[in-house]
Amino acid sequence: MSDSENNNSPAEDPPRVTLPDAEPRGYFEGESMTRRKVFTTASLALGGVASMAVVLPVVGFAVAPLFERGRERWEAVGKLDDFGSETYKQVVFTETPGIGEVGKTTAYVRKGNPEFDEDPDEYLAVSTRCAHLGCPVRFVQAAKNFICPCHGGVYDFEGKRIGGPPVRPLDRFQTRVRNDHVEVGPRYSVTNQLKAVRARDPGEFTGGIWEYLYPPRPSTFPPPSN
Repeated sequence: MSDSENNNSPAEDPPRVTLPDAEPRGYFEGESMTRRKVFTTASLALGGVASMAVVLPVVGFAVAPLFERGRERWEAVGKLDDFGSETYKQVVFTETPGIGEVGKTTAYVRKGNPEFDEDPDEYLAVSTRCAHLGCPVRFVQAAKNFICPCHGGVYDFEGKRIGGPPVRPLDRFQTRVRNDHVEVGPRYSVTNQLKAVRARDPGEFTGGIWEYLYPPRPSTFPPPSN
């Protein structure tokens, strides 16, 4: 082979040298976290704290009623002889203490009437809050009906809805007799069959599928068992 042929042959590539990965500036052997990791972790921690500061109050506001139970309150509204079975007597009492006159409410109280299959030894307290939008109703003795002056809601002697826009009967208050006085307690709602359920806001239905579509607030008192 001639010298010219040897000169034209390709030269062999030199071996590649693999360099070790460069360590971050300021790194020393045995270090567990770099400066970048420290700042990244600190930023994530601050973001988590800020997020919790916003989320926790919202969650607490939504979940608190599940564990909150108001204190059951009873108040005497008159002697036993003050109430008859043929008509109602209007009484004013404190439903929510600690807020002055705003916490007072009105109810119509009477004795049970056997004509309506009621126990004559029990007492009924009917709320004046209309089941439509909450306007105060009045009991008209001549018609023996409750009338709402705001939108024309009409209820019969027992508080059942018989006309107008209300969606259910008038609410009631639990009652009991103590020391020859009638006492009223927590409010509760009733279905069209006067079956007791937990208290509802005006405009909400009671009974049937509505019990599940519009569940009451967990913090409300349970209805009377009887």
